[in-house]
Amino acid sequence: MTDVVATNETILVVGGGISGMTAAIEAAECGKDVVLVEKSPALGGRVSQLYKYFPKLCFPTCGLEINLRRLKANKRIRVLTLAEVQSVTGEAGNYSVSVKIAPRYVNENCTACGACAEAVTTEIDNAFNYNLNKRKAAYLPFNMAHPQRYVIDPSIIGTPEADKAKEACRYDAIDLDMKEEVLELKAGAVVWATGWRPYDAAKIQPYGYDRFDNVITSVEFERMMDPFGPTGGKLLRSSDGKEAKNIAFIQCAGSRDRNHLTHCSRICCMASLKQSSYLGERYGDDAEAKASIYYIDIRAIDRFEDFYKKVQQDPKVTFIKSKVANITLDEATGDVILHGVDTEGYHRYDNQHDLVVLAIGMEPSVDIKGIAAGVHTDVSGFIEVHTDNGGIFGAGCASNALDVNRSVQNATAAALHAIQVVNRVSAAEA
Repeated sequence: MTDVVATNETILVVGGGISGMTAAIEAAECGKDVVLVEKSPALGGRVSQLYKYFPKLCFPTCGLEINLRRLKANKRIRVLTLAEVQSVTGEAGNYSVSVKIAPRYVNENCTACGACAEAVTTEIDNAFNYNLNKRKAAYLPFNMAHPQRYVIDPSIIGTPEADKAKEACRYDAIDLDMKEEVLELKAGAVVWATGWRPYDAAKIQPYGYDRFDNVITSVEFERMMDPFGPTGGKLLRSSDGKEAKNIAFIQCAGSRDRNHLTHCSRICCMASLKQSSYLGERYGDDAEAKASIYYIDIRAIDRFEDFYKKVQQDPKVTFIKSKVANITLDEATGDVILHGVDTEGYHRYDNQHDLVVLAIGMEPSVDIKGIAAGVHTDVSGFIEVHTDNGGIFGAGCASNALDVNRSVQNATAAALHAIQVVNRVSAAEA
């Protein structure tokens, strides 16, 4: 059984991505007890799936390593993974929280040696790589995963494969008798940092994401560039394994559209500018490597303006001011053809590309209204700042469409609000 001590002076942080980790660390370093709840097997969230950050194009391992070091060193933070909040009831200073914990089937004896993975043969979809490849049914979520412990997929429990994993472990770390648990916790304040999910590209029917192999999303492209990703860092088309060099990036794929997401997702322009720069990294001076960015307008504010100007000067990158009307397939080559009108010249185009990358919009990962009644959200489902929310505060992309930098700033603010709530509880009980 999982043992967690929590009181009405505890701050509950829901979501272990960059925002949740930030909020938990800031609160704990101010002397508050924190329970950090993460639905997946490891902390890190979407940031851990990036290849590089913008605008400096550094690897996310840098920021994650610093946060993990701070988190591991702080005894006030209790981390629960594979844990999902089922309900939050009560009021500021006195919340009751129900948390469901799924079995990992691997205990704290695990040394991450990988013997269990070597023993099994069953493969499952690799969610970390957006299901672009497979991984063993005994797996480490990713290289920097915290906790650094393997997971046994439930699909092989009760089969000889699970027995193989158990027999291969020399540290008695495989526990096939683990069961689902439900914890009832107390908390004085809640920081809701459940992050974002990519909009379902299949809903944008004219772009053919669900019909054409060579139409992918920006998050999938990011994983493909990673040397530890599904293609080993190569930009390979799933239709034929050919390296893609002539790549189109379509902006506002699902965002700023009354048929999909009405809001601007903010990160999309910078994501495509960043990803277009990957071509030079991957192909050097190869004349065939080129990026075409189809855009309505480019939203690169503040310090990102310099990055935008730098990309504009790249001879490999072409900007086409147009909302792509639809995409068709060249059956002979597997190439995709973009159709539309260039609004700067008002001429029609039918442009052929190896690969199309949809700069997909972001929406909240979780509908908090089904879990914590009375919390105010906007029309897109993001948590609004409202006095009726009591001691529940949105952080990062649960509160708005934000980039990494602004998510961290927002999470710090949410932690400070939560600290104020538990401080009032302490003062009232003194």
